[in-house]
Amino acid sequence: MKRLGNLHRWLVLSLIVPLLVACGGEAATEPTPEPVVDFATATVVADATKAPEPTAVVEPTAVVEPTATAVPTTGKVPLRTDIMEFGIVNHLYYTDRERVLALTNIAGFDWVRQQIVWKDIEGPEPGDYKWGELDGIVEDVNVHNLKLLISIVQAPTFYSENNGMPEDPVALGNFVEAMMQRYGTKIKAVEIWNEQNLAHENGGRVVPEDAGRYVELLVESYKRIKAVEPSTIVLSGAPSSSGITDPSLAVADEVYFREMYRYKDGLIKDYFDVQAVHPGGSANPPETMWPDNPSTAEGWTDHPTFYFRHVENVRKFMIEEGVGDHQIWITEYGWATENETPGYEFGNQVSLDEQGEYILGALKYAYFNYREPNGDPWLGNMFLWNMNFAVLWGAQDQPLHEQASFGILNPDWSPRPGFLSVQGFMNAIKQEGRR
Repeated sequence: MKRLGNLHRWLVLSLIVPLLVACGGEAATEPTPEPVVDFATATVVADATKAPEPTAVVEPTAVVEPTATAVPTTGKVPLRTDIMEFGIVNHLYYTDRERVLALTNIAGFDWVRQQIVWKDIEGPEPGDYKWGELDGIVEDVNVHNLKLLISIVQAPTFYSENNGMPEDPVALGNFVEAMMQRYGTKIKAVEIWNEQNLAHENGGRVVPEDAGRYVELLVESYKRIKAVEPSTIVLSGAPSSSGITDPSLAVADEVYFREMYRYKDGLIKDYFDVQAVHPGGSANPPETMWPDNPSTAEGWTDHPTFYFRHVENVRKFMIEEGVGDHQIWITEYGWATENETPGYEFGNQVSLDEQGEYILGALKYAYFNYREPNGDPWLGNMFLWNMNFAVLWGAQDQPLHEQASFGILNPDWSPRPGFLSVQGFMNAIKQEGRR
């Protein structure tokens, strides 16, 4: 427990001591020159006369890896991460990909999540695949020694009239098989669909029974992916954190999760490795939770789906439904700041400094409560939303779009406080021997 205590103290200090761009903490001896990040080129410039040495207030100690307490419920043992890992959602299409990935390395992330739009790759006829930019994205992510998670959305119109989930699961099976044959182990994980409990992600209408349709899609995709590359981690897509059930809007996430897990007497149990989750945040600090510890923000506070810690409820659903041997990965979390997008007004309560504090708070809360110290590694990975969408929307003269407001870079590529918070945290755990 000494190791945890030391790291906790460092992270508390990180809220007070300014985070250096390339190395956190203060020197234990005479200070040495620190590397400086040139955000114009995304390169690290070190002192020419003396190589910088890592400094820390604690010394690395041996890592005792947690062991799972859950017993597999089926014949197949789901894949999982042995230590807690960290990723970022990037936009890598038609941008300065080298700069984005260099900054991803500088921040200290392990993974990149890239969403791909199926309808933009297959067509105009079934089976006609045009991989285009994805070839370069996959190659460049691997060159930067990052692990790649692919998230798949939007079926072509010849499989789904409104670009929702395809009517025939075999269609998606064909696509993911072709993708895996092309890229193999360069893709480390695949997330099947995104927030499928929302009407607009499902062709405009959604009902609880659609959870069974989703399971059929997941089962087919799992079989086809594993047939090509068994080591690829297959994620059950993350339902949106929603407490509403209305066919034109959404199915409440608890209803959708339980319907997925109960469909055909638990068919899903053998056909996914990890459950993806998108906990909410609204303007609520990460340690708060309704109803026991509610936020004092204005609005979006009176339901657990508005909070980061809603991931704890999802874990509870999984245990109760017999899939507790599967890990959770948070594939999107974050806090909006000032924006002009209807429905995201809660972001106008969060300053850029507060965003940085909340991101760091979420990393710390998850690290200490969901992996350590209880020894049950049920949270395997968490992906911050997002790195560079403010750059994208700035180029489109919409710098206050909600997607831009979640970013940790400014439209001119300079770092927001969230970037520095992540970098300081990653530096601390690396010095602790976690990486």
